[in-house]
Amino acid sequence: MAPLSTYFAFPEWLNLLAAFLIGTGFGFALEQGGFSSSRKLAGMFYGYDTTVLKVFFTASIVALIGSQFLGYFGLLNLNQVYVNEFYVTASIVGGVIMGGGFIMGGFCPGTGLCAMAIGKIDAIVYILGGLAGAFMFAETWPLIEKMATANYRGPVKINEVLGMSAGLFTLILVGAAAAMFWLAEKAEKRFARPDITSEIN
Repeated sequence: MAPLSTYFAFPEWLNLLAAFLIGTGFGFALEQGGFSSSRKLAGMFYGYDTTVLKVFFTASIVALIGSQFLGYFGLLNLNQVYVNEFYVTASIVGGVIMGGGFIMGGFCPGTGLCAMAIGKIDAIVYILGGLAGAFMFAETWPLIEKMATANYRGPVKINEVLGMSAGLFTLILVGAAAAMFWLAEKAEKRFARPDITSEIN
């Protein structure tokens, strides 16, 4: 439960309880925001509903700015925050597969679980497909290991690759988000589908 756990020793059960409550709250927020609807999520790719872009981009920026403020005030050691290791080839191939699955299924893993939790049949099929894909990945690992581990770059950060400070990168990202939100609003007007959005909102 960082950053509180930096100063207080919490028992493991309390850490797990906090994770459960946060996860439950996140799932509830997703469902209340309409993210259990595959039509709403697919709308991102067709332009008639860009809520996904706005919500997740906003969440990323809030988390980024919040963590930097916590670090500035000494409440969070950013050097101890885990950064995913970057495999260029695997990221490209995985991104294409993930994007294709998102378009065809209308869910991402998180929203798929959210929709499955309320009994949506399409989400159940989607999650079963994801599990099948995970099984195939594990079973074919000897065949794809070379490709999956190619072009390893380590736990890099975008601002470090670009040679700029974290603060400057954050400022640029906020500006990019504002521009993207403006374009999203334009897209929703250009590709409006009231017949669909009226059903899912």
